[in-house]
This record gives sequence, C-alpha cells and structure tokens, in this order.
Amino acid sequence: MAETLLRLADADAPAPSAPTLPHNVEAEAALLGALMIDNRIAEDVQMRLRPDHFYEPLHARIYEQILKMIDRNMIASPVTLRPLFEADQEMKELGGPAYLAQLTGSGAAVIGARDFADQIYELALLRALIGVGREMVEKALDTSEDVDPKGQIEQAESALYRVAEEGGNEGQVKSFAEATRMAVQMAEKALNTGGGLSGVTTGLESFNARTGGMHHSDLIILAGRPGMGKTSLATNIAFNAAQRYVQDLADGIDPKKSAGAPVAFFSLEMSADQLATRILAENSGISGESLRMGKISQADFRNLARAAAELESLPLYIDDTPGLTIAALRTRARRLKRQRGIGFIVVDYLQLLQGSGKSTDGNRVQEISEISRGLKTLAKELNVPVMALSQLSRQVESRENKRPQLSDLRESGSIEQDADIVLFVYREEYYVNFTKPKEASAQAGDDANAVAAFEEWQRAMEEVHGRAEVIIAKQRHGATGTVTLKFEAKITRFSDLVDEHRMPEIRG
Repeated sequence: MAETLLRLADADAPAPSAPTLPHNVEAEAALLGALMIDNRIAEDVQMRLRPDHFYEPLHARIYEQILKMIDRNMIASPVTLRPLFEADQEMKELGGPAYLAQLTGSGAAVIGARDFADQIYELALLRALIGVGREMVEKALDTSEDVDPKGQIEQAESALYRVAEEGGNEGQVKSFAEATRMAVQMAEKALNTGGGLSGVTTGLESFNARTGGMHHSDLIILAGRPGMGKTSLATNIAFNAAQRYVQDLADGIDPKKSAGAPVAFFSLEMSADQLATRILAENSGISGESLRMGKISQADFRNLARAAAELESLPLYIDDTPGLTIAALRTRARRLKRQRGIGFIVVDYLQLLQGSGKSTDGNRVQEISEISRGLKTLAKELNVPVMALSQLSRQVESRENKRPQLSDLRESGSIEQDADIVLFVYREEYYVNFTKPKEASAQAGDDANAVAAFEEWQRAMEEVHGRAEVIIAKQRHGATGTVTLKFEAKITRFSDLVDEHRMPEIRG
C-alpha cells in the first residue's frame, strides 16, 4: 500500500523547479478505503465532496463508482467494484484491481474519515483559487482580442465568489424539523416586532399588514405607468428599511433580528445625486425642485443640513452605473453582500438591464425572461428580498379603467411567473388632472354647463387628491388586494393614509 502511494505521488511529482498544487494523495486513499469498509460514511461526505475534488483522477473515478453503487442500494467493496476497473489503464499500472483491496488495508482510517474528507475539500478549494488566479493573469496578458478590463474584473469577481460559496449546496436539503424551526423563528420575529412583520419592513404599516414585510429570497415586482411614482415608492421603502436597521442597532437589537436592513439600490435610470435629492426632500420637507434650483430660505437650508447630517450614516448604497448586464449586477450584489452585509436590493428598472447576449438572438422577450430569472436566482442565492421596478405596456392608456392588471406587464409573461409578489402603483389623481375643463364660474357669466363640468371636476379631484393605490396583484404568501396610501407629490413621499376617524385603509 505504502509503495503504491509513493508511486502515485512520484508519478504526479513535477520538475523540482515547478510549484506543486496543494493535494494529499494519502488522505484520498484513506477516505476511499474507509468508504469501502463502511458505506454509511458516504451519507456524511457526499453532500459536500464531489469526484472533481479529488486530485488523483483514479481516486475520483473510484469515489464516483462508490457513490453510484450506494445510490443503487448495492454494497460498494473491493469485490463489487473490481469488474468496473478491470480495464482501467491507470489501475493496471498500479497492479490492477488488487489496488482496491490495498486501499482498505487500514481499518483505522474509518475513525478519521470525516477529517480526511474535510482536508480533501479544502485542498480542492485552494487548487480552484490557484486556477482562478492563473486564468486572471493569462487573460490580463492576452491582448490579441478586444481588451475589456472591467469585464475581466467582473468575471474574476464572479469566479472568486463561486469559489467562496463552494460547498454551499450541502445545506439545501433540510429535514422537516429544520424547516419547522425556520418557520417558528419567522413567526417569533413577527411577534417580537409588534405583530404582522416577519420580513424586511417597508415602513408602511398598512402594506406590512398585507404582506408581513418583504421576505428573504422573494422577487418583488413593482410596476406602474410613467408618472405613477414607482421610483418614489421604491426610494421611500429603501430609506425606511435602512433607517429601521439603524434604529434597531441603536436600541441594542441583534442585527439578525432587525426588521430593517442595509440596502443596495441599483439605479439604471436616475443618478445617485438625483436619488439622494429625493430622500433629502422627503426628510427635510423641501421640494426636490426647490433644492435643484436653489429656491430655499436660510431656514430651509438649516433643515436640509440637519437632514443631511442625520442621513450620513444610513446604510443605503447606490450604484448608478448605466447599462448593467444581469451578470454584472449579480456580481456587484454579491460583493455588497460580502462587504456591506446588505439585506435588501432594489433595481430601477428591470427593462434597462441587459441580458447575457449569448442565447437571446435579439429576442427581447427571451432577454427579459433571462433577466427576471436572474433576479429571482439572486434573491435566493443571497437570501434577501429583491425589488425590481418594471414598466407597463401602453395598452393601459387605451382602457377606460386604467388600473393595471397582470397582463399589462411589459414584454414577458416570465416576469409574472418568476415574481413572488407583483405590485402596481396607481394614482387616479394623475388621470383626473388631465380631464380638467376650462375654469368657469357663474360670476363670470359662463355657460351653466361649463360651470357644472368644472365643479364636477373639482369634486372628483378632491376625492382622489393626495391618494395612491398599491395594488397587490399577486402574492405567494397571502391574499391579493389594494392598499390606499397618502402621496405628497411635492416631496415625493408615500405614507400611511390615516384619516381623522379611521385607521389606514386596506381593501380586499
């Protein structure tokens, strides 16, 4: 046995001047021997260890065959494995199938089998890391093709993240007991936050009451026609989540139990300073237009300075890079998750993202499908809620009732399919305002019909002024319905609608 392993090691030994990749052939041999002695060990190691984690190709083939036989409820031993390796050329060089019996020579290996598996896995990660580094160097040196340093950096980050997350699949299969504990923990969080909130808060109590907040691994689509305020609502929610996280930390609450979260806001349409202006307007009470044009008083400026100082430590990170691909966005999100611990992602907006360009062949529907699937995958991979804003088709404008519906989602039915929650923002005030007749009054001697029309319009505006509807058109976790909110157009702020004698309005 010892002589055989030495021959294997000698065969793989590089020239003295060449660096040796990290490996331990003896640990691989010991683990294989332990597996053939006690097949039950496979239950512990196969969820983490794959054949390609073995350095020695022959050992990888033996391990693969052991797992296949165990999967077929057969005993994997030197005797049962022998016919599978009769013609294996590399095994012939080591004395033939008798090598399998040599691997089981030390029964003591059974005791340390799990330790051997851990070491094999860790050495495989080191080799993968070396491979990534080598590929980075080779690509950086190769100038024969189009030079794209930023693209190479994104590819390298993605490759490094895959190495960092290697082995994460071992936790995907959960017992019912584990799943039950997770469900109880979610209910406990909802109870501890005052009831009704088991996910990341939106800062809107009436909406939280409908959804329980924004749940981890959910893809939330927030859609609306231009002018409805979908970016404003997304900005409000992002700010509320980040602010709640800061408040919870100040109150001594465990970050893992916070109803808030650090937020990553990917803005493909608006610049970072435009988004910051909106948030400052909301918190200072000064309109964004006044801020941009400098039409503010000294008192307004003091309020602005106070709001800016309070927001300096807000864990809200804005990436306003235009033309991002879905792959680049996922790479950046992983980096922010690793570096900043983000717990909520906003993408404004979905149609401005680009697909991989590999298989879409110019088909926009397929590209949007790829993007929506990529966002859902990102939500599950990072275990955070992802809110993606989306446009609606123009067919909404051709209907008498302009409230959106699921069929209005633009360019792809996969958006509806991939989403866990679909929200529509609708403001009746926007459309009523366009029907304004010429102002008329009896005192001015105007026609009675013109006066009546103008008064009717005034009454309609009074009913809808400052109100917005968030239509929950799809929700995997609960019922659909409509939540009515207050909207202050001057400072682009959504808030709970609380009349003098009633609670926030929620309609089913």
